[in-house]
Amino acid sequence: MVHFDSRVDKQREDWLGHRLEENNTAVSPDIARLRGGTGEHEEPLHLFAVDDDGTVVGGLTGRTWGHWLHVTLLWVAAERRGTGLGGELLARAETTARDEHDCHYVRLETWDFQAPEFYRKHGYEVVGEVPDYPPGVTEYILAKRLD
Repeated sequence: MVHFDSRVDKQREDWLGHRLEENNTAVSPDIARLRGGTGEHEEPLHLFAVDDDGTVVGGLTGRTWGHWLHVTLLWVAAERRGTGLGGELLARAETTARDEHDCHYVRLETWDFQAPEFYRKHGYEVVGEVPDYPPGVTEYILAKRLD
């Protein structure tokens, strides 16, 4: 007999992650190779734009793994939007990912009311859409080849 436990449990979550990783590396030679090479662990990539007075006016966070940069957050202060700061953050992160982490690709997600056109302008292509995530909004998944 099986019972179900819905309590949040970090230890069990880690255990599940390890089981899934074992399955994935057993099936995919590329994942197994990356686990044993320079792409073994995800590495954070953070970049912040800071004014002379120390105020953060923009930033980008992400992680690298498997020759990919996955941008998780990109934000620019309202008064700095339209100045090129967002594009510069993105370009610098792409260069860092390529030159320091051997990334060949970058991916990210954005909602339809955020910045899909901004990313297209910077060479990204929509590779997926998730309608009604959340309800009434479309999430776009975009990717770009770096080399």
